[in-house]
Amino acid sequence: MSEGPLYLGFDLSTQQLKAIVIQSDLSVVSSAKVDFDGDFGAKYGIKKGVQVNEAEGEVFAPVAMWLEALDLVLQRLQEANTPLNRIRGISGSCQQHGSVYWSREAERLLAELQAEAQRGKLVDQLKGAFSHPYAPNWQDHSTQAECDKFDEALGTAERLAQATGSAAHHRFTGTQIMRLCRKLPDMYASTSRISLVSSFLASIFIGSVAPMDISDVCGMNLWDIPSNTWSETLLTLAAGGSAEGASDLKSKLGEVRLDGGGSMGNISPYFVSKYGFSPDCEIAPFTGDNPATILALPLRPLDAIVSLGTSTTFLMITPVYKPDPSYHFFNHPTTRGQYMFMLCYKNGGLAREKVRDSLPLATNSSDPWETFNSHALSTPPLDVSSSETDKAKLGLYFYLPEIVPNISAGTWRYECSAADGSGLREVNQPWPVEKDARIIVESQALSMRLRSQKLVSTPPSTPSGTSSSSALPALPAQPRRIYLVGGGSLNPAIAQIMGDVLGGVDGVYKLDVGGNACALGGAYKAVWAFERRDETETFDELIGKRWKEEGAIQKVDEGYKRGVFGGYGNVLGAFGDMEERVLEVARNK
Repeated sequence: MSEGPLYLGFDLSTQQLKAIVIQSDLSVVSSAKVDFDGDFGAKYGIKKGVQVNEAEGEVFAPVAMWLEALDLVLQRLQEANTPLNRIRGISGSCQQHGSVYWSREAERLLAELQAEAQRGKLVDQLKGAFSHPYAPNWQDHSTQAECDKFDEALGTAERLAQATGSAAHHRFTGTQIMRLCRKLPDMYASTSRISLVSSFLASIFIGSVAPMDISDVCGMNLWDIPSNTWSETLLTLAAGGSAEGASDLKSKLGEVRLDGGGSMGNISPYFVSKYGFSPDCEIAPFTGDNPATILALPLRPLDAIVSLGTSTTFLMITPVYKPDPSYHFFNHPTTRGQYMFMLCYKNGGLAREKVRDSLPLATNSSDPWETFNSHALSTPPLDVSSSETDKAKLGLYFYLPEIVPNISAGTWRYECSAADGSGLREVNQPWPVEKDARIIVESQALSMRLRSQKLVSTPPSTPSGTSSSSALPALPAQPRRIYLVGGGSLNPAIAQIMGDVLGGVDGVYKLDVGGNACALGGAYKAVWAFERRDETETFDELIGKRWKEEGAIQKVDEGYKRGVFGGYGNVLGAFGDMEERVLEVARNK
């Protein structure tokens, strides 16, 4: 380890608080974590990091627990002999959409934090700093009535998405504030400031309520992204309908910091005295967990991440702002003029496992995916051996009610012309279950391609195995690289089919940055914030030169294959038409 500056990144997720310390060259020096259930489960009555009021659909976390966790994770870094005195800058990642409600005593109590033993820890000194002891969690689904009003506020869900990057969602902060304003009016009236979880954690470190981050604020349904300001119409709605209420709410929310880098202030004396931080250590803006994920690569424009876990998430960086109610747009956390595009699906790994379990187990292998993979790879794309005689098979496999598109649970199978998608019709009799192995993965990838097609452009590279001769037609619009993460990324059949459908002119890669991606993204953000040449040096320029691919990524598929990619393009319109037909009869109520 060199004697140069160190940088500290946090990840305050639903179930854990992680901390990671890195050097300027991005190598990891130390790490520690607190598991909320394991360390505080009995004290706070939580399960998987939260408390639940099932009668009202509320899911929330005790703010005091987070304060205790912060002291504990720093204590564990200290016990591991981490040289905290050399930490030059701090940033981090936090669960998105949650909100923390500060009392009128908060600024004074934050400013007066001291490390004397008789004054106690953070949880003791900040006991009176909150008007509400809980922070709503992203799993909360108590706000349907508020969501309906948000979708109506600008006329349609489409217009709301155009303004804020998303249609109304239960978990988004604006609907949560609106509900708490109605349900707990005295609490709301006594609230001086409202923070996102990311700005809450930054506030503890600087000893003052910190401004919100330009990316995380986009998860509120309150920030007008094209105008780069609070939406007066939506503030008025959330605050109860009056102009005075909107003005008061704007004051509670405060200004939004447009620069994702730089310093918001020096570290509080509490941390200097208690843990040995340098008084010159500075705090950069913290951001949300999804924005931090794209910083952990770092992800470049036209790169895409496909997270193949229990649910499926598709993330991409794009300079094009084309929002839609079926997905999310956020400002990029570090780079102005770039956006993060995000799709979230409920039916991911669970749906694939349902199809897997409908197939017989292989007798010559202990791998539960052996039979699934064999059928997925032996079935030709769209189950078309001859485009002249075979119909393309398309399906929707929703074992849970889906949100993209908004369709209830069920399975639907269709056929159409492989040449142009014409003649789309529903199949009355299911095809052999062996065909489902490939078609379910194709279905999931086709949905991603359908919704991202307007955001990609013709890539500058030439795919492996093809000539760069000008006689060849130009490459079609597609992502530059596809990065796969999550449990499904380990499956070679799924990786190949994702590449078949989505392309990726530079290939498909399995990404492994361990279990600390969000904390690493926060730490990288701190390096950039304090080592950039000036505001013109981008995150990609600085971090991209230092980030080492070796050991972090592995190429698992060539990605773009000219004829195969075009074949899926031929039926992409039909896939969208199939979704529309199913929506007419099976829309979620």
